[in-house]
Amino acid sequence: MGINGAPAIETLEDLRRHLQWAIELEHATIPPYLCALYSLEPGSNIEAAQVISSVFVEEMLHLALAANLLNAVGGEPRLDTPELLPAYPHALPHGDRSLQVRLAPFGPEALELFLSIERPATAQALPESDGYHTIGQFYVALELGLRTLVDTLGEEAVFCGDPNRQLNEMHFSSGGGQVIPVHDLKSALAALAEIVEQGEGAARTEVWDGEKDVFHPERDQVAHYYRFVELKQGRRFQPGDTPESGPTGEPIVFDPDRILPMRPNPRTTDYPEGSAVRLAQEEFNNTYCLLLYLLEDVFNGSPSQMRDALGAMYALKSQAQALMAMPSGDGLTTAGPTFEYVAPEDRA
Repeated sequence: MGINGAPAIETLEDLRRHLQWAIELEHATIPPYLCALYSLEPGSNIEAAQVISSVFVEEMLHLALAANLLNAVGGEPRLDTPELLPAYPHALPHGDRSLQVRLAPFGPEALELFLSIERPATAQALPESDGYHTIGQFYVALELGLRTLVDTLGEEAVFCGDPNRQLNEMHFSSGGGQVIPVHDLKSALAALAEIVEQGEGAARTEVWDGEKDVFHPERDQVAHYYRFVELKQGRRFQPGDTPESGPTGEPIVFDPDRILPMRPNPRTTDYPEGSAVRLAQEEFNNTYCLLLYLLEDVFNGSPSQMRDALGAMYALKSQAQALMAMPSGDGLTTAGPTFEYVAPEDRA
């Protein structure tokens, strides 16, 4: 329930606003996951890199599912907007205000942040109107709102969006799940379930998300939260394991000396104008904002732009890895990507 027991989502406008929040919430995880991923020295810590890259790809999928949901109910997904890139550190959007999203290299602090972001809701958690304690709780509110509006307005009135704006696929190789086109309550609930189960595990009581592991097809896929538990405990989950037992399977090989010591929460203003680091950070920010622009285009009726968006992602990887290798100037850390919003008129 919302404030004073009122429902969180009572109108189509409420629903559209919440689904835009879903886009902002899913996107908020991507910069920290990318920083952790690109801080792993290329060619090292392969298992950790596989875990983080698979979660990143599935967050991109969740972004697409949220956009499909918003388009289905007559909204317009917005990605190329300053709201998606507030200055770091910042609170998780529409989430637990005490949870500060930071940019940092892979390590114990980053893992604790990721576990806090992906933590499952308890089965009894009530939906709220904003300031959700967990991402799962946020999606409980969305499901309740969808069902209520369909009951009061009828399915056709709720799912009034242009079906041609639905994305049918995303071409990634390192994540599970699928893009679900949304056109009615059944497909909308399937899209919500895909997001929640990949993040928290099926039925919130299991380690598994119902998919096969893309890197190890003989294994069942572990939900995001439990993939990070595996990294924290240095061991895989195996059949028969539960959230209570923790992972009891084979060890995960990890070398803490093969992590690039990125300076946490970097800013372009940390460096003089025209300096090599600042120019590289500005180039990265231009590319990242180009990616947001292209994704906004993809989600607003131009799916053919997905090829260009994938190209921007490959460019981002090489730019981020170059930054991770550049000394920051303090003798201890390397520079890193800053994920700062660049207004369209200021882009190179």
